[in-house]
Amino acid sequence: MKLREHMQITGRAVRECFAVEKRFMCCLVLIPALSSLAAYIPVYFSARILDALYQRREVSTIASYVLLAVGLAFGVRLLTTYLNAMKDVAMQAWYRNEDWRFSDKAMEMAYTSVENPEMTRLLYRIRKESQTGYNRFYLHRVIEDFCGSGVKIAASLALCASFFTLPCIAPVWKLALCGALAATVLGCGLCAVKIARLHEKLMGAGVDMNVMAAQIGEYLADYGAGKEIRLYDMGEHLVGEQRRCNGEFQRLVAACSRSGALWAIPGPVLEKGFVFLLYSLLIFGALQGGVSVGSIAKYVACLTMLVGAAAQMARTLLLAAENNRYLKRYFSWLDEPNEMYQGSLTVEKRDDNDYHVEFRDVSFQYPNASAPALSHVNLEFRIGEKLAIVGRNGSGKTTFIKLLCRLYDPTEGEILLNGVDIRKYNYDEYMLIMAAVFQDFKLFSLKLGEVVACGRSFDRERVRECLARAGFGERYRELASGADTCLYRDYDKNGVEISGGEAQKIALARALYKDAPFILLDEPTAALDPMSEYEVYVNFGAISGKRTSVYISHRLASCRFCDRIAVFESGRIVQTGSHKSLLSDGDGLYRELWQAQAQYYQGSLQ
Repeated sequence: MKLREHMQITGRAVRECFAVEKRFMCCLVLIPALSSLAAYIPVYFSARILDALYQRREVSTIASYVLLAVGLAFGVRLLTTYLNAMKDVAMQAWYRNEDWRFSDKAMEMAYTSVENPEMTRLLYRIRKESQTGYNRFYLHRVIEDFCGSGVKIAASLALCASFFTLPCIAPVWKLALCGALAATVLGCGLCAVKIARLHEKLMGAGVDMNVMAAQIGEYLADYGAGKEIRLYDMGEHLVGEQRRCNGEFQRLVAACSRSGALWAIPGPVLEKGFVFLLYSLLIFGALQGGVSVGSIAKYVACLTMLVGAAAQMARTLLLAAENNRYLKRYFSWLDEPNEMYQGSLTVEKRDDNDYHVEFRDVSFQYPNASAPALSHVNLEFRIGEKLAIVGRNGSGKTTFIKLLCRLYDPTEGEILLNGVDIRKYNYDEYMLIMAAVFQDFKLFSLKLGEVVACGRSFDRERVRECLARAGFGERYRELASGADTCLYRDYDKNGVEISGGEAQKIALARALYKDAPFILLDEPTAALDPMSEYEVYVNFGAISGKRTSVYISHRLASCRFCDRIAVFESGRIVQTGSHKSLLSDGDGLYRELWQAQAQYYQGSLQ
C-alpha cells in the first residue's frame, strides 16, 4: 500500500474507534502519556537533588525537591489508577459495541452477500485475525505506543537540549552522537521491518490450515456432531487432521522465529553502542569540569530513554503499517455494499388482504453458477389461493420462494405485487407481508414464547393457539413453564430439548403468529411422523386460513389439499393445474413423480 492509503486507513480506524466508545479511546491516549511523563519526574528531580547536595544547598531546598518529586509521582499515579479503572469498564463497552456493529452490518447486508461462501470465509478470517491480535487490539496498541513514545521523545529532547550547548564537548562529537542516534533508530527500524514481513508471510501462509484446524475443533466440540463422530469412528481421523494442520503451522512458526531472532540482534547492539559513546562523552566532559554530577545522571537517563522511545516509535509505525493490511480486510467486510435496490413505496395495507402476485418472465442465476436456477418463469396467484410447488431436487423450487420473499432480486424479468414491481416497495415493509418456514429454519435458545413471537414481549394466549394449530398443543401442555420454557440447554439448565419434528411445528407456529397475508412453506412436514403429517394435511385449510399459501413438497399426496399445483423442472414451470387434472395427463412429469411414489400411498388417496 502507498503512504496515502496507510494514512487514510489509520485515520478512519481512529475516527471509528472514537465513534464507538470515546471514553476508551481517551484512556488509550491519556494513560500512556501520563505514564511516560511520570518516568521523567524522578530523572529531573534526582538531577536537581544531586546538584543541590554537591553544591551544599540548604536542607529546605533539597526537601522541597524531594516533596515535589514524591508528590507529583503520587498524583500522576492516582490519576493513572483512576483512568485504568475507567479504561477497563470502557473497554468492555467498546468491544460489545464493536461486536454489535458487526451484527448490525450482517443485518444490513443483502442476503446474497450473507449466503456467499467467499463472504463467510472473509468474516471467519477477520474474526480469527482479531483473536490473534490484529485489527482492533493492535490498533489500540499502536495508539498507546504512539502516544507514549511521542511524549517520551518530546520530554527527552526538552531535558537534553542543554547538552548540545555544553562548551566542554566539541561540536564534532555532538554531531557524532547525533549520527549514532540516527543510526541506532534506523537500524532498529530496518530490523523491525524485516521481522514484520516475516510475520506477515507467516500469517498469510497459515490462513488455510488455521481455518481448517479451527473448523475441525468447533466440529469436535459440538455435542450435536458427537453421534456421527462415534457412529462412523471419525474421531481419530478428525483429530489427526487437526494435529496435521497445527503441526504444519508450528513448523512455519519455528522457522519464522529463528529468522526473527537473528534480525532482533542488531537493535540491542546498536543501542548499547550508543550508550557507550554517550557515557564516554559525559565522563570526558565531567573530567573537564563542564558537566555536573546531576547533569550526567539526567543526560544518560534522558538520552537512553530517547533512543528507546525513538526505536519504539519506529516499531509502532511499522506495526501500524502491517496492521493496516489487516484493517483493510476488516473494513472490506464492513464496506460490502447492499446492491439490492431499496424501494420507497409503501406496501398498501388492505383490510381485505386482496393481494395479487405475478412472476413475469423471471429468470435467476446464482453468482458464479454455470446455469440459471430459474428460467423464464411466468406464474400468478391471488390472496387465499393454496399453491403447491413440486419437482425434483434442484429444479428451482426453493429459489422461487426466496425470490418471492425478495431475499434475491431476479436476474431478468420482474415480480409484481398488485401490478407494482416489488423492488419499488420499501424493503422492510414488504417483508412484513411474508411469513415463511424454510427447510433450514433456525430456532434460538430463548423462551418458547419469544421464539414464536420473534420478540421479548408476546401474547401468551396467541402463542398457545398458534402452537396448537401447528400440532404442538399436547407437548405444550406438558411444559411446566409454558411459554416461558427455554428451548435447549445452551443458556438454561432447565431448558427442554426438542425433536426435529417438534422444532418444525414450532417454526410453523412462528409463521402463523406473524399473521402475514402470505405464508410460504418449504417442506413443512419433512421431519414429522406420519400421524403428525396427516394432521397437518387435514387441517391445512384451517392452518392457512385466508392467507395465500405457497407450499413446497416432495410428498405429492400433500398437493391434493392445494387449489393449484406448479410443476418445476430444470428451473422452468412445465405443468400447472389441480391434482386431478395433472394426474390425468399420462405424459406429464407430475404423473411420473406420482407413480414413483404410489407404492407409499393407499389406493384411496388417488
